[in-house]
Amino acid sequence: MPEAENNTQKVLLMRLRRIEGQVRGVQRMIEDGSDCGEILNQIAAVKAAVNRVGILIFENHAKDCILRNVSQSPSDEEFKEIFTMMGRLLR
Repeated sequence: MPEAENNTQKVLLMRLRRIEGQVRGVQRMIEDGSDCGEILNQIAAVKAAVNRVGILIFENHAKDCILRNVSQSPSDEEFKEIFTMMGRLLR
């Protein structure tokens, strides 16, 4: 695995572990009967963190697709795949 890929994987896994901790924190907040506003703030933070991970993964995938196709003309199907993934991510 190239160094850049290995580093990206480490960053992604670190972010996902942090998200996992945030979710456990929300569970504890609910169990402890914390204020609904505080819980909702934490849920918003979790959603934002998951979105950031998704964007990083999408960026890497799109970059790989583009680099792979620099020497050849990308097909409509490949563009459609990228656009479909972007659409899913934005929902």
